[in-house]
Amino acid sequence: MEVEIEASEMEVEEQQPIPSSTKKFGLKDYIQTNYGDDYVFQIVPTDDWTSMAVSLSTNAVKLYSPMTGQYFGECKGHSSTINHISFSGGSNQHVLHSCSSDGTIRAWDTRTFQQVFRFSFGGSDDNLLAAGCQSQILFWDWRNKKQVACLEESHVDDVTQVHFVPNHQNKLASASADGLICIFDTNGDINDDDHLESVINVGTSIAKVGVFGDSYEKLWCLTNIETLSVWDWKEGTNEANFEEARSLASESWTLDHVDYFVDCHSSGGDNLWVIGGTNAGSIGYFPVKYKGTAMIGPPEAVLGGGHMGVVRSILPMPSMQSGTAQGLFGWTGGEDGRLCCWKGDDSPVISRSWISSTSTLALKVPRNRKNSRRCPY
Repeated sequence: MEVEIEASEMEVEEQQPIPSSTKKFGLKDYIQTNYGDDYVFQIVPTDDWTSMAVSLSTNAVKLYSPMTGQYFGECKGHSSTINHISFSGGSNQHVLHSCSSDGTIRAWDTRTFQQVFRFSFGGSDDNLLAAGCQSQILFWDWRNKKQVACLEESHVDDVTQVHFVPNHQNKLASASADGLICIFDTNGDINDDDHLESVINVGTSIAKVGVFGDSYEKLWCLTNIETLSVWDWKEGTNEANFEEARSLASESWTLDHVDYFVDCHSSGGDNLWVIGGTNAGSIGYFPVKYKGTAMIGPPEAVLGGGHMGVVRSILPMPSMQSGTAQGLFGWTGGEDGRLCCWKGDDSPVISRSWISSTSTLALKVPRNRKNSRRCPY
């Protein structure tokens, strides 16, 4: 479905042209996932990119094709907010996992959209499922379908993220609203005293963390007050702090002020981008330099004209995709309930919502827009 946006449907204002070094992406089409006041939380793909799962504030997960946008079906069963979704890998990639504020973790067979009970998230034997529950971290052995550990003393506030580290599957990183990032070794009988390896004190409530680097030894951290920091989790050392990250990003482009950060992205190695957005729905990929003089550079990719509100999730396509995915950048989901599909400006498919290097049009903030992203929790 191709979507054209007429100039009369939006207010515009003159801006300086976007730097020619910036990669421009245009809106190919969009999917309205619902027609109420609900919106998109998270978008995740299967390993082979044959399907992507989209969690919604309706407490359901919908499945689509990342190549064509075709709707496959939905998984319904949670009675409260879905906090995180993830596909299993390998031969079990049709199994989707979801955890919710209703106190349950569920596994779904995306071929039938029914619940199943197989888990595979990490651990030295690829047997552990980890989840945060208030200030606790719980572990289950999916082979025996039983809880094997509960860490109660490492955090004193809600756990916001848990991640097994790629290439270090026995290592688990947890982040919390208490401002701490804890690194655990999950070998053996897991307990707070013997398996907590190191603690990083960020100093404020943590929203998201992720690992990157050639050996996945680096860790980025976004906080709930929109600051960014980079760490070496093996050494427990800080490599860069960006206390005024939004201002630094805003100064490097000509669009509206960056109001929030959606996520961070790394395409391999030590490179890192922070993804910032405006309340009007434009987003940019800002390169982060954290070695030597720390800085946030001009955006290397800009996506505008697709969303009418805060963007919640971004799913970039892997560069090795070909065929129907040629020129396809990825998908975004937001508080307007839209899933937007984006293509590069070298694609033969062009719509009037695309940003070009010579454009003098930019979205102007609607007079009745919300001043901050909504919090459904």
